Amino acid sequence: MSPCWLEPCIQLPLSEEELKESVDKAKDWALIHGISMRSKKNFTKDQVQILPITLLPSSFPRKPFLVVKDVQTLLNELIHKVAHDKEFLTSSLKSTIQADVFTAKLFHIYETVHRKGFNQTISLGLLRSDYLLHDDGCKIKQVEINTVASSFAALATLTSKYHKYILGELGYAKETYEQKIPENNALTGFCKGLIFAWELYNNPEAVMLFVVEDVTYNICDQRIHEYQIRQLCPKIKIIRRSLTNLASEGIKLGPNKELIISNMIVAVVYYRSGYELEAYPTEKEWDIRLLIECSRAIKCPSVQYHLAGTKKVQQSLAQPNALKKFLKDESSIIKVQEIFAGLYTLDFNDDGEKAVEMGINEPNKFVLKPQREGGGNNIYNENIRTWLNSMKKSQERTGWILMDRIYPPLQKNYLIRAAKEPSFEDNIDLSDVITELGIYGVIVGDSNEIMLNEQVGHILRTKASSEDEGGIVAGVGALDSPYLIS
Repeated sequence: MSPCWLEPCIQLPLSEEELKESVDKAKDWALIHGISMRSKKNFTKDQVQILPITLLPSSFPRKPFLVVKDVQTLLNELIHKVAHDKEFLTSSLKSTIQADVFTAKLFHIYETVHRKGFNQTISLGLLRSDYLLHDDGCKIKQVEINTVASSFAALATLTSKYHKYILGELGYAKETYEQKIPENNALTGFCKGLIFAWELYNNPEAVMLFVVEDVTYNICDQRIHEYQIRQLCPKIKIIRRSLTNLASEGIKLGPNKELIISNMIVAVVYYRSGYELEAYPTEKEWDIRLLIECSRAIKCPSVQYHLAGTKKVQQSLAQPNALKKFLKDESSIIKVQEIFAGLYTLDFNDDGEKAVEMGINEPNKFVLKPQREGGGNNIYNENIRTWLNSMKKSQERTGWILMDRIYPPLQKNYLIRAAKEPSFEDNIDLSDVITELGIYGVIVGDSNEIMLNEQVGHILRTKASSEDEGGIVAGVGALDSPYLIS
């Protein structure tokens, strides 16, 4: 099947002179405004380098963009209701927790807190639902939904501004690109969600805790959230700790189950780490996670929200009639079903055996996914056949799901990276690329009431069409903005 192509937002290629000048402007704008990160190769707290970005915004059909913007509040509601349904979480994850250590650890914490009773019933969800265009770009399908450490809301907001700047510098009328590059309030939306949760805690002296990595490379995205919160609500104090830091710092629960760190009461815990097994090198880090879940602090995400975002739960929601349990309105169910891709269990049952055979027989039609976040974990192409054959009789396979592979349309764009200057002689950075759209959502509530439910912004991440994975911090994908076309 021949790939479908989208026309770029402006005529390409650029002349050698115009390209060199534009790349210089792009790099300076990115560095000055914070579209940057610390180097993994030459780490120092004193320097940052630009994150990978596209020189130009990428074309994206307007209709599917509006479809997924519209459906985000339904997805927020869906995740919220799933998180508060112990029976559904348990039945969805019963086989996975036998095969996947990380999910099993989270589920143990969930069961422990559920048995004791939640000292904080309110949860905050800062979510991102990711999509690829499908069927010549006329339709759009969900890749996954992220409920923990949904990143780049700050830098996505900046990237939208950057692309308006660069088109203006290339001589395009403001009236044109202002209409084509949609408004993006992801940063403000996330920060208002965090502030809303802090206010619900109702203690003006309480602080907000960002749980971060021991070494943070994506520092700008995290810090810009902090600065925006302080700008919107100057009385909020924010502290940053890793799980390992907390294990050695004397974190404890107060007499009323307050979370206390160095004599400070914590109102909101925002996880920017903790979604990978590597964040828990010892049992002490798991003990800290349990302690936090047992506290009165409002968690983003709570452990039940974290579990609701696992691949296995998403696969369970794609089963016939599953959505009827959570979305009572038929039109809402149809809207959500239309954006779901095919997701298949690998459990030891008839459906699982069928999925294993499908993956082995036609591996190019699928993606094999584990219960992991952070990118770089999926299996593609002939490797699917190898992995499924090796796991065919092993309990390990129940920790994975199979998903229909989506082949989105291609287009041309320039990819700019810190580690490599463009070659202006042969324009090797004018790449064939594909884009992945993310829509951000914010939800706050408990089992009885949803207090806040909003769609707040978007991100576009772009990679060379030859790449399977698209991690930005890993240097494969690039930050981008949608340029809406008819």
